Amino acid sequence: MIIQLNTDNHIDGTEALEARVNALLEQHLGRFFPRLSRIEVYLSDSNSTKGGPADKRCAIEARLQSDAPLGASHDDQDIDRAVRGACDKLKALLDTRIGKERGY
Repeated sequence: MIIQLNTDNHIDGTEALEARVNALLEQHLGRFFPRLSRIEVYLSDSNSTKGGPADKRCAIEARLQSDAPLGASHDDQDIDRAVRGACDKLKALLDTRIGKERGY
């Protein structure tokens, strides 16, 4: 499975950030990895250097091996919280989609 991290020009896409994001994805979505072919993560900062209460956004698109992609996004005060929020939303979508495939 491929994990691709994309950032806007206000967020420095360092190796440390990529490692943190990959760890959060593994923690929250790891059980779905065998069914996914690709995960794309988009991080952005809507207020740049000004800051703000919910100015960091994480959007995640997960591509299932045999189905259409699913996406979720979350805005929060820092990158880690935004990634966790998007992961939680995506986990619920994946549970629903995979549950329907299994006939639950």
